[in-house]
Amino acid sequence: MRTFLSLVLALTLGAASAQLTFWTTEHQPERMDVQERLANEFEAATGISVAVVPVEEAQIAERVTAAFAAGDLPDVIFHPVNYTVTWAEAGILDTAAASEVVDDLGQDTFGAGTLALMSFRGEAAAVPTDGWTQLLVYRADLFMEHGLASPTDYDSILAAGRALHDPPHMFGFVAATDPSQDYMMQVMEHLALANGVQLVDDEGNITLDTPAMVEFLEFYGELVDMSPPGNLYWLQSRELYQAGQAAMIVWSPFILDELAGLRDDVPVPADEPHESGWLARNSGFVTSISGPSYPEGAGWTQVSGLGITVDADIDAAQEFVAYLLNDGYLDWLGMAAEGKFPVRYGTPEEPTRFIEGWAGLEVGVTRLAPLSEFYSAAVIDDLIAGLETGDRWAFPQGEGVLLGRLYGTRIMNELVRQFIDGERDAAATAALLQSRVEALR
Repeated sequence: MRTFLSLVLALTLGAASAQLTFWTTEHQPERMDVQERLANEFEAATGISVAVVPVEEAQIAERVTAAFAAGDLPDVIFHPVNYTVTWAEAGILDTAAASEVVDDLGQDTFGAGTLALMSFRGEAAAVPTDGWTQLLVYRADLFMEHGLASPTDYDSILAAGRALHDPPHMFGFVAATDPSQDYMMQVMEHLALANGVQLVDDEGNITLDTPAMVEFLEFYGELVDMSPPGNLYWLQSRELYQAGQAAMIVWSPFILDELAGLRDDVPVPADEPHESGWLARNSGFVTSISGPSYPEGAGWTQVSGLGITVDADIDAAQEFVAYLLNDGYLDWLGMAAEGKFPVRYGTPEEPTRFIEGWAGLEVGVTRLAPLSEFYSAAVIDDLIAGLETGDRWAFPQGEGVLLGRLYGTRIMNELVRQFIDGERDAAATAALLQSRVEALR
């Protein structure tokens, strides 16, 4: 890959300037404004123009497939990890080009975990840009008051939930129980990964009828017993926690600005006897949980990246991607800092430059403030570190399509809900899940 200076020199010497097309799933108007500005700044520095084209995530797979068939792919595609390995296997992404960018920027400046999620046959299928890790959010003040251990494994979660469960004033946990919501699937995938459960193994075999899966189901059933009745999803989880009526919930980091009282449309009643931000400062966050069958533990993470396609102007596309991960990186993360954690931590000369810069980025809706105003440096470090222990079902094995079908059909949601309702035991549910997921193929 040519360096930034060599490209500028080539342009200065009269090389024809390139024109790139950049497809992005960050299609919201305010985020488009940021990306257009970054494209303009890149063009001013290099002479390479970039057409920024918004594409809704729900349409990205269809659009890319059609463009590939027509030989008319964009140069660069910003997309979630859900598609990365599948596109690399199909020959849509130029993995050698992405690997050169990672090498040029410095592999050690990226988190190894996010590089692994976006790898394909030993190369970077795309260059990771940002991500977030699902959080177990808990009342750190109550845990301290009752002498409870941090909820980092199945046993400590259950022990704390039982100790603090005092309905209707306080629920020990708010589990996801609404089978119509993707949130239920996300929470279950997260907590199953914590016990070492995988959807498929490296040979492509479905691996749900296992003792580890039975353990997860029994654990999940106990969490439901400490939850309110009814069909629960992300809305009730957030409302109960921010009202001070839940000891633990599972949520995305998009709750960080809401907990801090920066959105008037999402009130924090627990703050009312105190100052604004009280609940945020008295909350703890766990990114990696372990189960009895998997002491190493894991988390659930979502990572996005920039893929360079096989139809791209390779040199120019590499320069653009490198620019977004360097000079333009904090502006990129600042589009939604609470949900765009840096996966490139810094530069070889300043190893923590982007972590420190991200912590100072403003978040919020009604009011803006940096995350560091409400969350300690230790919490921020833990949030970033969570990306390293984060995992996902099926994507590392190139089976993202299967996972998409599992989410789309809601088979697991429905069968687990039947288990919760007492229609069958954990062992029978694991066996039925195995056969039903095998049938999805």
